[in-house]
Amino acid sequence: MFLKFLKKSTTPSSKNTDSESTPILDNKLSKKNADSPAPSIKTPKPNSQQSNETALKNNICSYAPEKVSMEDIQNFFPIRNYDKEKLLAFTSDLKSEVYPMQTLLFHFGDKTDAALYLLKGTVSLSDENDKVYEIEAGTGGAKFPISSGSIHTTTAIAKTDVSVLRVSQKILSPKYAPLSEFSKLTIPDESAKNYLLACFVHHYNTEELNIPTLPDVAIKLRNAMQNDAGVADVVKIVQHDAVISAKLIGLANCPLYLSTVPVKSCFEAVNRIGINATRNLVISLSISRTFQTNSPLIKKYLDDIWKESISISIISFVLASITKQVNPEEALLAGLISNIGAVPFLSFAANLPKEYCTAADIELALPYVKGPVGHKILSDWGFVEEYLKVPLYADDWYQNNSDKLSLTDIVVLSRLHYEIGHQKKKLELPVISSVPAASKLKNFSLSPEHSFNILHEAKQQINDAMKAFSG
Repeated sequence: MFLKFLKKSTTPSSKNTDSESTPILDNKLSKKNADSPAPSIKTPKPNSQQSNETALKNNICSYAPEKVSMEDIQNFFPIRNYDKEKLLAFTSDLKSEVYPMQTLLFHFGDKTDAALYLLKGTVSLSDENDKVYEIEAGTGGAKFPISSGSIHTTTAIAKTDVSVLRVSQKILSPKYAPLSEFSKLTIPDESAKNYLLACFVHHYNTEELNIPTLPDVAIKLRNAMQNDAGVADVVKIVQHDAVISAKLIGLANCPLYLSTVPVKSCFEAVNRIGINATRNLVISLSISRTFQTNSPLIKKYLDDIWKESISISIISFVLASITKQVNPEEALLAGLISNIGAVPFLSFAANLPKEYCTAADIELALPYVKGPVGHKILSDWGFVEEYLKVPLYADDWYQNNSDKLSLTDIVVLSRLHYEIGHQKKKLELPVISSVPAASKLKNFSLSPEHSFNILHEAKQQINDAMKAFSG
């Protein structure tokens, strides 16, 4: 079993339709264009100096529609990750669409409920600032949809004759399940022989697993704020934990909260940051205590995941501050808890004999356990639903669970920025403007240049936050 886990439409459609979401992937999606009919795409009209013969020639494509094979599909993310049965159903009668050179495939700002993959040819993409880049079939960029959000963030023109595959956006994020299923954990077929994963799942499902608890200072602070606590009340609670208090002062003095006057006391820190932000930061600082172990192998994993979480949380803060659609402090907390599900699993692995806890087994199991276990931890800690979704979808570039920009969207975009700036991993990544979360940004579009600026702005803040969170 598996964990349950593209100003007219791109389509150059004469009618705009809002994107929809569906709880499951079913065989109905195998019917070509059943959910997303493709209207005719208009080729730009020739100017007065062009002859009729040239205009006619421009409307002839050198490619012909053809059946899309399983082999073709297995080149595309995230569809390639589906099990063989779903892939067979999906490709049963799927055909490509072809368009001649200079065809306007879709326009910036248009709505759509489909995603386009490039099968043949070259497409030119330009954002609202006229920054242009190209995607050529067969390259790494063509492994991802050239557009997949509910609103197009670029304009696409066929630089050559092209062949494309149009799919419903419903299939791009398969991790849908009823809410009651979110915390359940099962072993995928290909990992059935992973002893580490099997042992962990058994302990988790029988509730024998030691789930970390939220530290007292965080619980007391949250309870006090539910009773309309003031600054003095918050300070009194925080000061009972000297380590948290010191770290909070350090954060108040870092570039996240610009000021020429340094903070010297807990009262000044809370006053500068604000009560609600203090609550989120105290919880964030408390989480660092869960990333601890005596095992050298597991310590390396926990340290790496903690540093990654801090980086993602700071990028989330910067991105939220720039876009002004999500509270920056909430975005920071969301980034920090995105990997929290890894902690109980790694702590469990640290207590097993070395022969049952190899690096290969850990890396194979982590992607399956992080989401459900993270959901359970945050649920036990009393987090609201919007936070519960973060660990479930933080690694899913094509999650699209809401019409408005959510905390999960911010974390997904931040994680993608993190991976772009993290050269060591050498992962295959989608163009950032093509993921659904990017289409929800208002009065702001993400481009390679903007992404570079965001990473540059976050770099020093990440270094300072590392000291505050880990000091």
